[in-house]
Parts: sequence; structure tokens; C-alpha cells
Amino acid sequence: MSGGVDSAVSALRLKDANYQVHGIFMRTWNAEDSGNPIADCPWKTDLNDVRDVCEKLGITFEIINMISQYQTLVVEELVNGYRNGITPNPDVLCNARVKFGVLKKYAHAHGFEKFATGHYCRVVTNEDDTVDILEGVDKNKDQSYFLALLSQEQIRNTLFPVGDLTKPEVRRIAEKANLPNCKKKDSQGICFLGKVKIQNFLSHHIRDQPGDIVNSQGEIIGKHQGLFRFTMGQRHGINVPSNLDFSYYVVVGKDLAKNQLVVEIERPTSKSLFRDEFFIHGLSFTNGGFGDYKNLLARPRYRDPVQKVEIFQRGTTARVIFEQPQRAIASGQIIAFYRDETLLGGGIFD
Repeated sequence: MSGGVDSAVSALRLKDANYQVHGIFMRTWNAEDSGNPIADCPWKTDLNDVRDVCEKLGITFEIINMISQYQTLVVEELVNGYRNGITPNPDVLCNARVKFGVLKKYAHAHGFEKFATGHYCRVVTNEDDTVDILEGVDKNKDQSYFLALLSQEQIRNTLFPVGDLTKPEVRRIAEKANLPNCKKKDSQGICFLGKVKIQNFLSHHIRDQPGDIVNSQGEIIGKHQGLFRFTMGQRHGINVPSNLDFSYYVVVGKDLAKNQLVVEIERPTSKSLFRDEFFIHGLSFTNGGFGDYKNLLARPRYRDPVQKVEIFQRGTTARVIFEQPQRAIASGQIIAFYRDETLLGGGIFD
């Protein structure tokens, strides 16, 4: 239970379905423990909201300290990724390694039969007793993308009680039940950062290393403070005027060896910015694999629509060809694979 309305309504629905419900609040980060004064995580407010909801529902709950595991499995991976010029997704890492990893194992080790979260997803059991994750009914809130690296073992005995609801329906249920957090706004951004921009957070962990900004011809046109401050497709904050009306520079690459940021004037014909073919590593499947490789879809980023793709797999790597060119895909980002509404798995862009 995060303190938000989705997990609160999930607990309510489980109790109404006659489950014996026990809430878990997972502590992952705060400024006092990290020594990072800018990471102002609102965990105390969230904890109070969880406590109030559990009291209202008449269910037990406990606080589990996962700060060290989160630091090792998520935060360090995030920092090292940016230091090495890639863009990891901490929410996907948290789900695969901490929430459905360490935390779920803790739950089962303490005798709990099911593990539930407030994700907008659905889970179905097949005739062969395997389990699949489906997109949530509310396509605007669907969160299956963030579960793309889960395994079959991780999704077994898992429940998503709000996956068959829309967000407005969840709000109405919470208000009707008079839950204490029924009007609480949804959290935004990376969970442990609160309102802090990720570049400000990273600046406390990665030393600035100034270098040159170059265009695609290798000409020096400016200076940067550190490559970790930029990502593919970035338009703002480059501070290099284009000298052209209604045109601007955009990040199209990083040369780590030369410590150079590569930029171009954005054009639809830019092969550095728009590509249809990518290599993927770290393939992970929720239930077996791709199957017959037909009718495959992929979501290259959380808010992107699914796209038709061809996939040529070799072990845990693959070459993926999109039907339409994709803009500014960065190394380290997550790709999620689907057939219709069924999540097949995911991987990491090279």
C-alpha cells in the first residue's frame, strides 16, 4: 500500500471479496537515510495515509524497511546507468527486483497466499495453469508496461483488484466508502524523488565533466556541463541557438570516449533521431516467449501507443523492426511486447 487511492481501493475490494487482508507499506527512500538533502520523499505523509486507510477498513498493516535493497537494486543501477550514458527506468526495476522480487518473497515466506497491488492491469489463468498479464481496462491508466520484466513465477498468485476499473470508477468507490485518501492526487514522477528533477538528484551522485557540444559534422558549437544531464531527443536546456527561425537543436547522441554531446537541427528526415530498427538485450518473458512471432506489438515508452513490429530473436537478444520510425529512443529504456492486450514480456534498448 503506497498511500494512494488505487492501493486503498484494492484493499477495500479484497476485503469485500472476503479475503483476509494485510497491508504492507514499503519504505524505499528518504533524505535522512540517503544523506541527500534534495531528495524530499513524502514517505511520512504516505505512511499516515496508509495507517488511516487500514484503520478505516479494519485491517492490519506493517512497515517493511527496503531502503538498503532499493538503494542497491534500483538507485545504484539508475545512477550508474546515467553515468554510462544510458537511461534506465527505475519504476520497471523496482517492480522486477523489489516489489515483485524481494517484497513478494517476504510475503510468501510469512504465510500469505496472494500478493496484490494497485496496478491498472489484469491477470488471467490459462487452461495449462499458466498466468498472463493483460492491459488494464482503463487504457489511459494501463500500467502493464511497468511489469514487462516480470517472470511467470513473479506473476503467479498475484492480484490486481482495480485492473477492471477506470480511474473515475476507483475514485467513486473510494468516495462512497469514505476512504480518508479518496481525494488524494496521483503521484507524479519517480517514486523516491518526490518533486525533485532527476538531473538535480543525479548531480549529487555524478561529478560534472564539462565537454564539447558538436553537430553531426563534428563541429564544436557549444559546451556542456556533463553528459548525464541530457537524454536522446532532448530539446530544452542545450543552450545552443540555431540561428534559424522556428528551428532548434535536439540531442541525437553521446560520444562517451570524447565526452561530446551530439546535436542536430530536428528534421523528420534525421536518421539519428528517427529509426525503425533497434537491438534489444535482456529479453524477459512473462509466460514462455513470443510464440509464433505473428501479430506482435511493442510499446517503446510508457505513454507511447503500441506499434506493429517484426522481431528476430536470438536467445536473450533480438532485432526489432517497427512498422513506423520511432523518435529518440534512448539506450537503457524499456520496450514492452504484446499480442493484442496480453503482455508477453520486455527487454532493454541497446
